[in-house]
Amino acid sequence: MKWENFTAERVAEFKCKLGVKQNIYWNGKTPGLGLRVTNADSKSYIFETKLHGRTLRITIGSPKAWPLGKAQKEASRLKVMTDQGIDPRQVKADEAAAKETTIAAMRAQEARETVTVVNAWDEYVVTMKSTWGELHLHDHVRAMQSGGEKRTRSKKLTEPGALASLAAIRLIDLNSERMTAWAKVEGAKRPARARNARTLLSTFLNWCATHPTYGSIVKSNPAQIKEVKKHLGKATSKNDALQREQLSAWFTAVKQISNPIISAYLQSLLLTGARPNELISVCWDDIDFQWNSMAIKDKVEGLRVIPLTPFVAHLLTTLPRRNEWVFSSPASASGHLVEPRIAHDKACTIAGLDVTLHGLRRSFASLCEWIEMPAGIAAQIQGHKPQGVREKHYIRRPLDLLRVWHVKIEAWILEQAGIELTSTKMGLRMVE
Repeated sequence: MKWENFTAERVAEFKCKLGVKQNIYWNGKTPGLGLRVTNADSKSYIFETKLHGRTLRITIGSPKAWPLGKAQKEASRLKVMTDQGIDPRQVKADEAAAKETTIAAMRAQEARETVTVVNAWDEYVVTMKSTWGELHLHDHVRAMQSGGEKRTRSKKLTEPGALASLAAIRLIDLNSERMTAWAKVEGAKRPARARNARTLLSTFLNWCATHPTYGSIVKSNPAQIKEVKKHLGKATSKNDALQREQLSAWFTAVKQISNPIISAYLQSLLLTGARPNELISVCWDDIDFQWNSMAIKDKVEGLRVIPLTPFVAHLLTTLPRRNEWVFSSPASASGHLVEPRIAHDKACTIAGLDVTLHGLRRSFASLCEWIEMPAGIAAQIQGHKPQGVREKHYIRRPLDLLRVWHVKIEAWILEQAGIELTSTKMGLRMVE
């Protein structure tokens, strides 16, 4: 090891020898201080010593940022620490951790004082929306919307969402008392929507409890207390379904809907028995007109393939191909239908019927009984979980077998509705 008497001029003149990657010059006046020079003419002061029987080397910094006198003082400081058995690297790490802890505490305190429910809600939606379906995302947006905005197809302004009254409250102030007061108001005004909003809020608060910042604010879940649930009431089980004798009136009313996309969607919904949100997001790439099949994103299996029956195929072939979605909507941000319920409710009112979109799924399952369709086949078409050991582990039905029964139930439903397909083309007409 060669020792040099460092001066500012000599430090500037030190060069790396040819044929090597770096040279280290050691200062004879300051123990442990060295200058590392690379073959790229990069220079940095270093400190080297022995600590606990091992060589310890620490980079101090470039001569441009560390004048010689300052570098010597730093090396002397490090020498004092190491002589005492203290590792400067650990001290630095501890200081950084302490600083980070202080910053985190300041951020947490700031969050407690400033973060509102809607601030955290918006972050929650952005974080989670990639894992949600379109309708589930729509529910979250609608629940917290402030209202007062123009509607697309109406002169009326939008109403505040069920959670809008909680939006401006600080997250730390969202306690049992506030939730109970909210439940009393919303439960009296719109109990069904409020129950759904409470469920969304409860899941949101559980997310907050695991959040790095909000976890120090949300210590409990006031949306889960009994008092809140009591004021919102219990949801009554729905048994709405179309009866055989109601099919003609329903089809007549639905066919008169001015929007052909919604009309085709509703008829397809009944004839496939699919979940409303499954069918609404079907793409043209999911339809195989050659082999008469339709792929549907399934919440149980992930994806299921069902037959494309003749009348449903006819409905789909009449639809415009505006974009990737079968049931497209130019007015929707997603590009496909989002809220066909309103048109369906109006059609049902005209027909004197009371059935929901999910009621159409229930109708398909009930109407299958008329043709004595095997329960397992109906369940597979609709995407229900297999029931029993045989269904789960032994029964494997090909698409052609499903098609035999699916075509049969479609034909029977159309017959009861007074609709028939001509033999020459997929046209339809009402039987007089």
